[in-house]
Amino acid sequence: MRNTLGDLNNHLFAQLERLSDEELAGDKLADEINRAKAVTSVASQIIANGTLVLESIKLADDRMNANTTIPQMLEGR
Repeated sequence: MRNTLGDLNNHLFAQLERLSDEELAGDKLADEINRAKAVTSVASQIIANGTLVLESIKLADDRMNANTTIPQMLEGR
């Protein structure tokens, strides 16, 4: 199975639903808040990576149109 940005979106909404549980209190609420912070941190890195790949593809497309090459590390493929 391959993870997608759609999967990430589903995980983020599931986390939001867990945080919205009005029955959570005390240590359970604190644990869920800590979990949400961890999920948010990982999600931010996934989004940043996706943005970098998208930008590198845009750059590659622009450079191909200009008949120049881009550094291999920016190819994103």
